[in-house]
Amino acid sequence: MSRAKLITIFEVTGSALGMVYALLIASNTGNEILGFSLLLVSACLFAAWGVLDKRWAFLTLQFFYAVSAIIGLVRWA
Repeated sequence: MSRAKLITIFEVTGSALGMVYALLIASNTGNEILGFSLLLVSACLFAAWGVLDKRWAFLTLQFFYAVSAIIGLVRWA
């Protein structure tokens, strides 16, 4: 698979999961574990995109999102 195709897949999937995460957390419907799990997957996909595209500041941001997701998972588990 080409680098450009991987970047597109990571970008689109990461964005979609990030949007679902935000809606789940904002809805306050008891889906926090699922929401933070989606945030973690989204951050990993965006991190992979950052590595492939050599966007180091973006990769650093994803590290903080991943840590936030782990904190959320620990807090709500």
